[in-house]
Amino acid sequence: MSHPHTDTDHTDGEHAPASPSTAVDDAIAAFSRGDPVLIHDFADREGETDIVYPATAVDAAAVSRLRNDAGGLICVALADSVCAAFGLPFLQDTLDHPAAADHDLAYDERSSFSLTVNHRETFTGITDVDRARTISELGAAAAAVEVDDARDPAEDNARDPAENDAREAAEDNAAGVSDASDAFADSFRVPGHVHLLRAAPDLLADRLGHTELALALAEVAGQPPATVVCEMLDDTTGRARSPADAAAYAARHGLVYVEGSALVDRLG
Repeated sequence: MSHPHTDTDHTDGEHAPASPSTAVDDAIAAFSRGDPVLIHDFADREGETDIVYPATAVDAAAVSRLRNDAGGLICVALADSVCAAFGLPFLQDTLDHPAAADHDLAYDERSSFSLTVNHRETFTGITDVDRARTISELGAAAAAVEVDDARDPAEDNARDPAENDAREAAEDNAAGVSDASDAFADSFRVPGHVHLLRAAPDLLADRLGHTELALALAEVAGQPPATVVCEMLDDTTGRARSPADAAAYAARHGLVYVEGSALVDRLG
């Protein structure tokens, strides 16, 4: 994937926006191909547009785009079931410090932040190459949990016991250990340079953050339950990039811009 390293031009002409329904269709198609999508949440929530990728589609060039063209915090959103399997907590619940108390937010009831991680085969963990490795491996790990959860017990019961034993032994050997949280620790170390976000269990029925919007999009697009989200910031104002400027960026680069409300109407 090739793209410019910076994009600060706010002088575009008007671009005719796609209808909400068309934008959702386009977003699903783009995400199914592994392409990024721009999602604006809600004016009365964060009021931010994030560049969002399927985690398994992220390479070093994608991390470069997120750094330069978005500029916010590069995070990986994981489904609640994936976090539960790997024992990934909400960060606030693990901190025994006065600053973690009375954590009132202006835009939501709680933060989605979990741990920060690096893949164990990275060096410092901060380079585009290192973060891409961590992110793509998180996507692969989430996909493996999803496949295991989707296994039909009836199929296992119908299979020859010896075959089942061999399959289970192969799975244990591949993971290195039987416990999923230990298997996660075999591949990732804490702390690191990629921030994990734990989604609400029922996604958009529970919460309307970019974490849930991105994972709901991944679900209907046939992608694993792991996505990258990064806020688009404005160099001129020092604030979030406006929806109009974000939509203009999307139009310039042939990307899809979609409103969170349209995703909720279709997927919620």
